[in-house]
Amino acid sequence: MERFTISIDEDLAREFDALIAARGYSNRSEAVRDILRAQIEQARLARDEATHCIANLSYVYNHHERDLAERVTHDQHERHDLCVATLHAHLDHDNCMESVILRGPAAEVRAFADALIARPGVRHGALNLVTAEFRSQPHVHGEADASHPHPHFHGHYRPRS
Repeated sequence: MERFTISIDEDLAREFDALIAARGYSNRSEAVRDILRAQIEQARLARDEATHCIANLSYVYNHHERDLAERVTHDQHERHDLCVATLHAHLDHDNCMESVILRGPAAEVRAFADALIARPGVRHGALNLVTAEFRSQPHVHGEADASHPHPHFHGHYRPRS
């Protein structure tokens, strides 16, 4: 762990202390670390350095909109390589909210999210994207046997901090 000292005026320090207390931080260091991570992440995204990502796409839609639920589900099936899981919640008699966990190449995740959010009837769409490192590793199921005679490769996504 590396330490550094900063100097800020009293008014800013009071406002910062009020902010971190409201957000539940137990100390300034934890808050500063999270602020730095968020700023570094924003800079990566602004520079388009994110080659891979993990993401959450959330949106609200009217389930009475003609064939919209089926079209959205179709879109997710067409990109099953990106879509990890979907949470569906009924908000009232007309509206539903979905949250889709995505992972993969950042440009493809963004394109998928943009296309889904742009569908007529989808409202309040938002993508929360976190850059990640992708590592492909060999995987063997126990002892090599007739059902899995050779190792196969699969990938892991690790959030960048």
